[in-house]
Amino acid sequence: MSTETTAGTEPAALVGRAGAPFPVRIEHGKVAEFARAVGIDPAELAGSDGEPVPPATFLTTARLWSGPANDPWTGAGRNRSRVLHGEQEFVFHGRCPRVGETLTATSRIESVFEKSGRRGGTLRFSVTVTEFRDAAGTLVAEARSTGIETSRAATG
Repeated sequence: MSTETTAGTEPAALVGRAGAPFPVRIEHGKVAEFARAVGIDPAELAGSDGEPVPPATFLTTARLWSGPANDPWTGAGRNRSRVLHGEQEFVFHGRCPRVGETLTATSRIESVFEKSGRRGGTLRFSVTVTEFRDAAGTLVAEARSTGIETSRAATG
C-alpha cells in the first residue's frame, strides 16, 4: 500500500494520464465464481449459447489482471491508505462481453478536483475511467470510478 503524499501534485496535471493497456480474459469459471460471490446462481446467467453472460459488475475484476504499469495513479503521489471508494458506474456500448472474449482495458484519469471537508481538511475527488475494447478495437464498455482521498487520517 502506497503512502506517498499528494503535496505538490496539482489536480489539473493528473487529468488525461493513462496506464498501459492490459488484457482482460472473460473466463467461464471466473464468471461463475463472481456470480456466486455476489449471490447469483450461475445457472441464471446462461445466454443463448449456454455460456454464462457475465453480470454487469464483473468488469470490476479487471483489476486482478492489472499491475502498477496499468494504473494511471502509479507515481502520481496518491496516498492509497486514505482513498475511499465513492461511486462506481458501468456503461455498455451494445451487448455485454461474453465468455471466451479477451478485452483490452486501458485506465485513465478523467478528472480531479478538491473540496473542503466538513470536519476540516481537503478532500480530493478523482474520476478514473477504464475503457474495455474487443479484438477489433471497438469500445464495448466503460467503468467509471470515483475515489475520495482525505488529506488526513480520520479520527474517532
